[in-house]
Amino acid sequence: MTKQETYTQLLADLKTLISGEHDHISILANTTAAIREAFPFFWIGFYLVSEEPGYLHLGPFQGTTACFKIPYGRGVCGTAWKESKTQVVPDVEQFPGHIACSSLSRSEIVVPMFNHMGDVIGVLDIDSTDLNTFDDIDATNLEQLCKIVVDTLSEA
Repeated sequence: MTKQETYTQLLADLKTLISGEHDHISILANTTAAIREAFPFFWIGFYLVSEEPGYLHLGPFQGTTACFKIPYGRGVCGTAWKESKTQVVPDVEQFPGHIACSSLSRSEIVVPMFNHMGDVIGVLDIDSTDLNTFDDIDATNLEQLCKIVVDTLSEA
């Protein structure tokens, strides 16, 4: 299957998987597992806007241990939050202020998740051990995935 075909199947499967679920942690945990089953990414997880002002806190993830919190505007995740924009990073070593939770990460994509008022409530962070892993196909489809997740969380 092509990357797009894999994403099309993932999005359809995810809708079925999380539909009707009411527990936020369960929704996010199974979302990371579904992505992991579809793609061999190194690390997949959510960072959620914390009650502690100015920080994203680690949420459900698949992969190696990770940073517990990330400041607003710092690293790829904090930048995605600050700019309210998906960040596609071909080489994390070239990203100013990159936070290296793992030295094995080489490229990264971070997609902000928005509530229905347009506020960022968290980010989906995916790392690869290869350079140049992520592109517009990933960005477009992961943005759709995040919308599905947020819609389900809103109904929960």
